[in-house]
Amino acid sequence: MPINVLMPALSPTMEKGNLAKWLKKEGDAVKSGDVLAEIETDKATMEVEAVDEGVLAKIVVPEGTADVPVNDLIALIAEEGEDPKSVSAPSSGDVPKSKEPPASAPEPKAAPAEAAQPADARVNEAPEGAKPNGAAQPAARADGERIFASPLARRIAAQEGVDLSAVSGSGPRGRIIERDVREAAKSGTGKAPAKAASASPEKAAPAAKPAGGGGAAQPLGVDQVRGYFNKDAYEEVPLDGMRKTIARRLTEAMQIAPHFFLTVDCRIDALLALRAQINDSAPKDKDGKPAFKLSVNDFIIKAMGLALMRVPDANAVFAEDRVLKFNNAEVGVAVAIDGGLFTPVIRKADQKTLSTISNEMKDFAARARAKKLKPEEYQGGVTSVSNLGMFGMKHFTAVINPPQSSILAVGAGEKRIVVGKDDQPVVAQIMTVTLSCDHRVMDGALGAELLSAFQGLIESPMGMLV
Repeated sequence: MPINVLMPALSPTMEKGNLAKWLKKEGDAVKSGDVLAEIETDKATMEVEAVDEGVLAKIVVPEGTADVPVNDLIALIAEEGEDPKSVSAPSSGDVPKSKEPPASAPEPKAAPAEAAQPADARVNEAPEGAKPNGAAQPAARADGERIFASPLARRIAAQEGVDLSAVSGSGPRGRIIERDVREAAKSGTGKAPAKAASASPEKAAPAAKPAGGGGAAQPLGVDQVRGYFNKDAYEEVPLDGMRKTIARRLTEAMQIAPHFFLTVDCRIDALLALRAQINDSAPKDKDGKPAFKLSVNDFIIKAMGLALMRVPDANAVFAEDRVLKFNNAEVGVAVAIDGGLFTPVIRKADQKTLSTISNEMKDFAARARAKKLKPEEYQGGVTSVSNLGMFGMKHFTAVINPPQSSILAVGAGEKRIVVGKDDQPVVAQIMTVTLSCDHRVMDGALGAELLSAFQGLIESPMGMLV
C-alpha cells in the first residue's frame, strides 16, 4: 500500500503553504531523510524530508501550487516490492480532508477556508435578489458541478474578469490555483462576458461612513478603496503571505494590546569608546580577519537581556487570565528584508558574550534575507529591538509583536549639547530610545524601571562585561 506524503505544518500557526519546488521526480528512489520538496510559508522556505523509504511513485500537487492546506495529500511513495507504476492518486473520498466540503455539498455563502481570509481575498457577495457584478464568480459550472478554487485564485479572477467556470484547474483534484487564472487571463479563454463587467468605481464604491456615527469603525473594502482613485493612477500588487501576516498580526496587536510609550535619552560616549577598544583587540585569524566586530546593536541586545533579568516582573507575557514569567531573557531583533521583516530571537541574551551575540546576529541576518530561518529561530521572545538609527531616524515608536510584551525602538546616536558637570554645556553622543509596553503585563512604573535599568547599562557598559 503506498505511503501518503502530506503537506506538513512547519509552524504552530501554519494553515497553508506554497509548494515551491520538487527536488525528487516520479520514479526516484527515496530514503529516510532525503529532501523531497521545498515549501514556502509566510516567513521562510523550508525543506520537507522523507520519513519512509521507497520510490516516489506519484506527485499529486505540482510545484508552483499556492495555498496548499496543511495535511493535504501532496505525493505518494511506493513501498518496497510495490510497483510504482501501479500507484495512482486516490479518489477524493480517500484523500485526507482539507477544509473544503465535498463536491456534492451545496455552496455556502463563504466556505470555511475562505471565511478566514481578509475581506479583499473573498468573492464579493451581492445582497439577496441582487445581480452579482463582474467581480463575483459563479459557485458552479453549467452542469452544476461545484467549482473548487483557492481564495487567491478567486481574488485574481475577480480582478481580471475571469469566469472560473471556464477555467480548468491544475491543482490537487482539479482545484483552480493562481497559475490557472493568470494563464486564462493572458490567453483570454476565461474572460467573463462583457455584460457582467464590473460597475465603474464611482458606482461600485459606497461612500464611507463618517466617524462618530456609532459602532466600531470598519476597514474599507477593496472596492471602496478603488473608488477613491482613478483606475489609471495605480497598479494593483497582491499581498504575499508575509505581508498578509504582518498586516494581520500588527493590526491585532494595536487593537488588543493596550500600548503605552516611555522615552529616554542615553549617553553613549562610554559605549562607543569601549566598542572601539574591544574591536581593536579582537583576535585575528591567519588571514588577519578579526574573529568578531561588535556593533552598537550588539550592546543594545545585551543590555536589554540584562535589564529584563534585573526587572524580572517585566520579563513576562500576557496569557488571557495570567502572565507567563520567564527564567531567561529572550530578545528578538527586527531584520528588514524585501517586502517585510523577520525577528530572529537571541536566546539567553543575558548570559551570552557580546562577541557571541554579534556572530549570531550576523548569521541570523544573512539567513533572514535568504528566507532560510527556521520557525523556532524567529518564534518566542519576550521583547524585541527595532533599530532605525542606521537610517538617521532620531525617534520613533514601534508596534509590539504579539505575544511579546514590549519592543524597544532605537534612534540614531548623534552629537548634542547637554549639561555636564558643574552645570557646564558639553557635547555628547546621545541616543533616544522608546519602549512600547503592553499595559496588561506592566504598568508605567514597571516599564520605567525596565527602561531605567537599560539606560544604566548603556551608559555604564563595563557592567555588561562582568
